Amino acid sequence: MHIKTLFNSIWQNKSKLGSGLGTPVLVLAALGMVILPMPTVLLDMLFTFNIALALVVLLVSVYTKKPLDFAAFPSVLLIATLLRLALNVASTRIVLLEGHQGGSAAGNVIEAFGSVVIGGNLAVGLIVFLILMIINFVVVTKGAGRISEVSARFTLDAMPGKQMAIDADLNAGLIDQEQARTRREEVTMEADFYGSMDGASKFVKGDAIAGIMILFINIIGGFIIGMMQYDLSLAEAAKIYTLLTIGDGLVAQIPSLLLSIAAAITVTRENTEADMGGRMLGQMFDNPKALMITSVLLLIMGIVPGMPHIAFLTLGGISAGGAYWQLSRQQAKSSTELQAQEAEATAEPSEAKELGWDDVRSVDTIGLEVGYRLIPLVDKSQGGELLDRIKGVRKKLSQEMGFLVPAVHIRDNLDLPPNHYSISLMGVGCGHADIYHDKEMAINPGQVFGPIEGVTGIDPAFGLEAVWIDEVQREQAQALGYTVVDTATVVATHLSQILSNNAAQLLGHEEAQSLLDLLAKRHPKLVEGVVPEILSLSCVVKVLQGLLNENVAVRDIRTIVQTLVDYGPRSQDPEVLTAACRIALKRMIVQEIVGNDPELPVITLSSELEQILHKSMQAGGNDGAGIEPGLAERIQASLVEASQQQELQGQASVLLTSGVLRSTLAKFVKHTIPSLHVLSYQEIPDDKQIKIISSIGQ
Repeated sequence: MHIKTLFNSIWQNKSKLGSGLGTPVLVLAALGMVILPMPTVLLDMLFTFNIALALVVLLVSVYTKKPLDFAAFPSVLLIATLLRLALNVASTRIVLLEGHQGGSAAGNVIEAFGSVVIGGNLAVGLIVFLILMIINFVVVTKGAGRISEVSARFTLDAMPGKQMAIDADLNAGLIDQEQARTRREEVTMEADFYGSMDGASKFVKGDAIAGIMILFINIIGGFIIGMMQYDLSLAEAAKIYTLLTIGDGLVAQIPSLLLSIAAAITVTRENTEADMGGRMLGQMFDNPKALMITSVLLLIMGIVPGMPHIAFLTLGGISAGGAYWQLSRQQAKSSTELQAQEAEATAEPSEAKELGWDDVRSVDTIGLEVGYRLIPLVDKSQGGELLDRIKGVRKKLSQEMGFLVPAVHIRDNLDLPPNHYSISLMGVGCGHADIYHDKEMAINPGQVFGPIEGVTGIDPAFGLEAVWIDEVQREQAQALGYTVVDTATVVATHLSQILSNNAAQLLGHEEAQSLLDLLAKRHPKLVEGVVPEILSLSCVVKVLQGLLNENVAVRDIRTIVQTLVDYGPRSQDPEVLTAACRIALKRMIVQEIVGNDPELPVITLSSELEQILHKSMQAGGNDGAGIEPGLAERIQASLVEASQQQELQGQASVLLTSGVLRSTLAKFVKHTIPSLHVLSYQEIPDDKQIKIISSIGQ
């Protein structure tokens, strides 16, 4: 019964078993070739298969668009090398055992390469074999090995910078979590691939050395066996065994050379998705000046007496024709663009219309103005990516804050410096910086391994030291520990930071009404009668703005409206209602700070200090104006020190105080210590344990 169940299970999974048997079968076959004698027919088939495998690997390397698309190449290289060495052992056995019977005794493939390819001439064959070995070992393999070693080292050094760049794009809303996970996997795969290629290049190098050694061992062994065991003369032994050994060596070394070339092509190409042939032709022959100079030199050499005139003049004429064709194509393209510009410029202006209210320019909720050199950033026809990045920022912030972020109005401003941009909210400038659209920003995250040449600057979003570098310096900067981002990402991140810090200004009456209408579709009874029977729309807007001003998202609009329904009949004060909503949203607020950690580390105030602050508030109001300046300075310094200690330990800094003081202290530290979260005792969920880290006294 158990045997029947086992066979049924094997039969049901036969497709999976078959798909995983390829590599084990090749390894076992190679082991069998080393141990067991083989018939010549099978040996001919395997030699042919070896050549075909090398050709397939070479063509796949050429037509693969990215190196990571052929990530299995190091393993393929190992298996192919093992197969070729096993064939060398099997062919050596046949050559030494059956070689005295003639060339065909070792198989038709070896005989063909020993007779047809080199014409049966031993000296020619030996020279050709040695030339192939020099090309393979000294030129191709050595260069590919060096490139693999350098690529592996720089790829590993650049990993932290690439990971930080992915995190920056994720925080800026340019990519989602799934895209970030995919890009992190690609970075890891790239490091693994180049590390494996560094080791795989040693296989090729060792195979080339083994080929030379096997050649001389076979020749010497053939002389000894032929002369001592089969009584052949020195001339006969040299003719038979040297010919077969060279044929065997050529059969093995030609696939080895093909695989070495495939490895070199793989490690020398850029890690970008592009067709290798089209990229090479486009970069080499797209410049008519280079073709024209080449044609002139070839034609001059062609008319020199004694030179092969036909060859030089023919190639010179072809180069001149290619240069003429490229010039004609570029001129036609320029003419088409010029005609389009002239047609646009000479278009008849529309009739002047009477002034109206549409001509009054309203203030943009969010505005972005750029200098004229930054226009390519916002022009999709010139490859500008900023519009897509801004769309990603709006989408991310809308999902995080819980309401639709207004559109960003972008315009060019000739009054600005050429490389300058300015971000405004409600017509008031909130941020500006100088950037370079044709460069990239290398940001110093705090620890780098050396300086890099470029234009020094400051990251406008977080104020970190940065250097503007050329695109070709990206890998060098990442290897030194810099975080490299493009210009569009710099602007998008700066915009995201400003919008996050000023979210309360983005939510007005229209946005609040849209939130209520959206909630009414799912919970009509809850929204019914809230506005204007219980609260005015203006009061609801102030409550939502109060929450956003304290970095509390309004995603859970149902809980917020439910709280307003419960507390609205008792108080119309927006601050009281905001405090009630914070208590209702306490689980979400604390989760945003510490996640699912059951323990909440906090900073507290001593009881004496709280009593003093209570009295100051009674004397000066809730805005903190009654706090004595010296005391306020000491409290601020203590909070800054405690907050920095928490951040150094990788923990969020939280100030826990009474509900009466919470609002005042939140306003007190909002701009001086923006990373400090101020919570009241009522805002701590029941499932969270409080851990007091430090207590602030007078």
